Amino acid sequence: MTVEDIKQQTIAWLNSFIIKYNICPFAKFEHDKGSIYYSVIDSKHTEQCLEAVISECQRLDRQQEIATTLIIYPNNFIEFDDFLDFLAMAESLLIDQQYEGIYQLASFHPHYCFAGEDVMDPANYTNRSPYPMLHLIRESSLEQALKSYPHPENIPERNIQLMREMGLEKVKRILKDALLKTKEQ
Repeated sequence: MTVEDIKQQTIAWLNSFIIKYNICPFAKFEHDKGSIYYSVIDSKHTEQCLEAVISECQRLDRQQEIATTLIIYPNNFIEFDDFLDFLAMAESLLIDQQYEGIYQLASFHPHYCFAGEDVMDPANYTNRSPYPMLHLIRESSLEQALKSYPHPENIPERNIQLMREMGLEKVKRILKDALLKTKEQ
């Protein structure tokens, strides 16, 4: 898989799942505006993967037209527990580098499972993605978007309900179909 293939699969997932089912009500606006940056980190070394987080923070510092960055790790953190450990390190690094309050991280993983939930619960798919990835979000942009969205605190519950109504087989098929479409192109 090339870097471009990985980006295209991520964009397909974003379009056919996150945007289509309004999992993130802010994603369509940023996608249509072209303000999402996709960074593919082809490293198996945790230190390099952490350096990429700070590098992307610095990119956001320099390039105000980028609203958000998806940092994609196609060859690392395959095990979800390893990814959670990496996420904790990345969050600590943001604090250490004085980016707390400027950027925040959201996380996605092919085997994402919310704490205390059954691995087969369709609700986990709200955070399942083709590859392990971190979503680096400008806090100021997020605050602005939340002001214009009625009852943003209801977004997670709405997504959980939607996933459970759709059922496990359907959400699995949506993700699989998105990946297959990009492989056929």
